[in-house]
Amino acid sequence: MTNETLNIWTHLLPFWFFAWRFVTSLYVTDIKNDNYSWPMLVYMCTSCVYPLASSCAHTFSSMSKNARHICYFLDYGAVNLFSLGSAIAYSAYTFPDTLVCTTFHDYYVAMAVLNTVLSTGLSCYSRFLEIQKPRLCKVIRVLAFAYPYTWDSLPIFYRLFLFPGESAQNEATSYHQKHMIMTLLASFLYSAHLPERLAPGRFDYIGHSHQLFHVCVILATHMQMEAILLDKTLRKEWLLATSKPFSFSHIAGAILLCIIFSLSNIIYFSAALYRIPKPELHKKET
Repeated sequence: MTNETLNIWTHLLPFWFFAWRFVTSLYVTDIKNDNYSWPMLVYMCTSCVYPLASSCAHTFSSMSKNARHICYFLDYGAVNLFSLGSAIAYSAYTFPDTLVCTTFHDYYVAMAVLNTVLSTGLSCYSRFLEIQKPRLCKVIRVLAFAYPYTWDSLPIFYRLFLFPGESAQNEATSYHQKHMIMTLLASFLYSAHLPERLAPGRFDYIGHSHQLFHVCVILATHMQMEAILLDKTLRKEWLLATSKPFSFSHIAGAILLCIIFSLSNIIYFSAALYRIPKPELHKKET
């Protein structure tokens, strides 16, 4: 039992839950012909990737100092892949009526791809500042994930708070709101380090902020998935009449670009770890 034990399980168990939902969706979907469902399948696949990567990172990060950094580089890449999966699903199913087929809608996923590249680079770079500039490290890392989330959520903000259209007023609205609340709570816990900062030593194994952060993120993903599934079902007729479904090349191109550039970032920063000179060992006095 260590401070990482529940960090591992709070994402490993949800991975199996999301994997079960993904496989179930694959089973009931005509993958070859139902291109309307492709964005949903991509989203559900990426929702399996990030908790698995996180669980592996917390499991193997203790192998060595460099292994710790590389594990979390991969974790950050998986989170950003999920961010892109969310953007693809939002673009396909949740965009408010007034923004469908606009210039913003046309470039929304392309910008989400660019955001994943920038976010992965910034979050990986932040690990090099942990010792010398811990506060700057934290700020950069929070911003690296807050910016893509904000971009992805712009259609939801617009839909919920500005000009909701008729087709957007459905049962999914409450799930979108719950998703936003859980995400904000997760961000607060991640940034504030509560409750362990109020009682150092009492939450080392159970109840520290990173565990609570994991739980909130998983609940947020569950709420998001329910909202997207409802939008996909309830708005299908209107969306098919108003806009064209994503093509295979569009989805595959976005995912491949994200993976290629994110892996390039990860390889670059991983190689940089081995270029950092090791501190000289002090000789023992005899």
